[in-house]
Amino acid sequence: QVQLVESGGGLVQPGGSLRLSCAASGTIFRINDMGWYRQAPGKERELVATITSGGSANYADSVQGRFTISGDNAKNMVYLQMNSLKPEDTAVYYCNAALRRPGSVRQVNYWGQGTQVTVSS
Repeated sequence: QVQLVESGGGLVQPGGSLRLSCAASGTIFRINDMGWYRQAPGKERELVATITSGGSANYADSVQGRFTISGDNAKNMVYLQMNSLKPEDTAVYYCNAALRRPGSVRQVNYWGQGTQVTVSS
């Protein structure tokens, strides 16, 4: 069993900042990649940022320069620092982990339940 639990969402004014955290727990052999996706009402889920176990990060164009993803391999955690937030950043943010479980060569994607981020004055 693997669980991803997000925290840190909330209501913030335009121009403000939030920091999201995600903790992966359970029977895990190796996490290859972790990332953040978001889904706004009426829209499809989209990539926000990902990071490999080696620390290589990838960002959506819409958040480049404003958001920073980081990870802690020892704790199986990933963070998303969000600065200069805009109303269009409003969405449910989901944590994702691509990992292998003990005894398996398959990489499987796991998702958290999501945390709401609302940017509004």
